[in-house]
Parts: sequence; structure tokens; C-alpha cells
Amino acid sequence: MTNAIDVDRDNFDQVVLLGSTGTPVLVDFWAPWCGPCRQLAPILDRIAGEFEGRLALVKVNTDEAPDLASAYGVRGIPNCKLFVDGRVVDEFTGVVPESAVRDLVTRWLPSGAMPLVEEAKSRLIEDDVAGGLELLDQALAIDPDDEEAALTRIEALLRADRAADADEAANELDSVERAKRRPVRDAMRLATLKARAQLATGVSADLDSLARRAAQAPDDPQARLDYANALAATGDYRKALDELLAIVEADRSYGDEAARKAMLTIFEALGSDSELARRYRRELASSLNR
Repeated sequence: MTNAIDVDRDNFDQVVLLGSTGTPVLVDFWAPWCGPCRQLAPILDRIAGEFEGRLALVKVNTDEAPDLASAYGVRGIPNCKLFVDGRVVDEFTGVVPESAVRDLVTRWLPSGAMPLVEEAKSRLIEDDVAGGLELLDQALAIDPDDEEAALTRIEALLRADRAADADEAANELDSVERAKRRPVRDAMRLATLKARAQLATGVSADLDSLARRAAQAPDDPQARLDYANALAATGDYRKALDELLAIVEADRSYGDEAARKAMLTIFEALGSDSELARRYRRELASSLNR
């Protein structure tokens, strides 16, 4: 019994590109006349059965879908490509040992800590931050390389007002080695979390006192900058951006362009899909071009 799904041009995008956002998809480009393809098939089948639920096996008949083979640079078969988040992350050509296929696949499989991570997310939704952090620590003890557990833990630390710990965890996660295999989506998420942690560590005084000081000295850029940084640290990004934009418009070079740089950090914290970030990016660009 085969564990593979037959795919052609009509359903490739749905099954492989979209499907690989949740589960890695191993695509076997083959043809019925290919002897090595028939040799490799039972190996792939066994591995797909072994990792059922964590790996999808897809077969593309290159005789029936030559356009797909051409689009993905298939020059010899069997050719297997592993898709994660809609992109090819690894591949091999020809018949290779079962152990080599297993090693290739396991590097990209969802972690065995996944159930704990999912339970931790449920706890966070219920505002049980302490319980969520405990489960995430357990998950990382099982699999220290679990990216989802590590990123979710940073979010939980921010929720727990432990900005310094979140900043430290984000910096540890941002290693060159891990960055090489990090999907673009997770890289963007880490950048956003790092920015949020950086902003949240900026609280240095009572917000009310900083607001009074800025109101009493509207021409003092440092007073407004301190207030803006404190606003950003509490997550009030709109007010912070208003203050920072006012500083840029009054004296864009103040403090080695500290206000402009702070705005860029907030844009990172808001993420690329934020309408607020897009709005203030336009206003910043307009101000700088005057």
C-alpha cells in the first residue's frame, strides 16, 4: 500500500506549495519506465509511513507533467525535492540509501515537542502566561532546536513583562547557523520579536512623569525622545510614532538620528503587514524629503 499522493499541474500548488506550510512535503519526480524510480519507491513509502502525519509524500509523473519537472529543474529521475513553506529546502537525485533519505527528512520534520507547544499556545490564549512558559521550557528541554517553541517562548516572556529575558532569548536564537535553515516567515517573526523586546527594555522612568516633562519642554528633543521610547516600551506605538515624527521634523539629526532609528525599530515591531507602519513610513519619507 502506497502512502503517496499523485499530483499534477492542476493540484500541485494546493498540495505541495500550500500544503508544505504546515507539514513538509517530499515530492518524488518519477516516470513509469524508470527502473531506479521503482527501486526508490518502496524506500520513500516506508519513510512516509514511519513519519505519517508529520511528512507528506507526493509523486509527480514527469511524462504527464513535464512542465512541472522543467519548472523545478529536474534533469534526471528519480529526483526528490523536500518542500517546506512553499520552497525547496533539500533534494537528491538517484537511488540513495534509506538512512540518507531518513536523515534528510528528519532535519525538517516538525518537532516531537509540538504537542507541548500547542498546549502552551492554548494557555497563552487563556492568559495563563506562567503555565505557557512552563510548557515551553519543557518543550525546549525535549528539542532545543524547536524554532516554534523558541519563538513562542519569546512572545510569552514579553507577555510576562520580562523584556530583558526576551531580548536575550531573541539574540541567542539569531545565530548564523540557525538563520541558514530558518524559513522567511520565521525570520520575519524573529525580527519583529527582537524589535518588540528592544523597545520594551527602554522603560527607564514613570510614564506620567516623562509625559509631564515632555509637555513642559516641547522644544527639548531628549525629553520627547525619552517619552516616545517609554510609550513604545508599553506598546503604545501610535503615540510613540507621533512623538518621534515630531522630533524628526524639528531636528532630524538629533542624537545621530535617534528618532528616525527608533521609528524604524517600531516598524520592525509592528511587522510588514501593519497599516500603522505603512502610514508612518510614508509620513517619515515625506518629512525626510522636505
